[in-house]
Amino acid sequence: MRMSEPITTIPHYRVKAGCEDEFLAILDAHWPMLRDLELVTDLEPQVFVGSEKDVEGTYVVEVFEWANADASARAHQHPAVSKVWESMGPLCEARGGRPPFEFPNFRRAR
Repeated sequence: MRMSEPITTIPHYRVKAGCEDEFLAILDAHWPMLRDLELVTDLEPQVFVGSEKDVEGTYVVEVFEWANADASARAHQHPAVSKVWESMGPLCEARGGRPPFEFPNFRRAR
């Protein structure tokens, strides 16, 4: 993989009851900050709200592109990004044997 290829990430968030609006407001500010720091591509994120089979609670899925394979690591080192991510933690919970959040990354197959 070349360093300049975008990496699609599809975070999954298990949001606590009553915290959906606050969580979504954080997501609304999340991507513009990552964009200003040139960590993500210009492709606007997609956010989906739903539920998991046989598990109660709000389930949020976000889809966006890191600018390259190194961008996620750089984001983890930036204090402003860390502050936003830390604010997400208390709004999420483990459910159905799954962690509060998951962050799988993908590359386009074609």
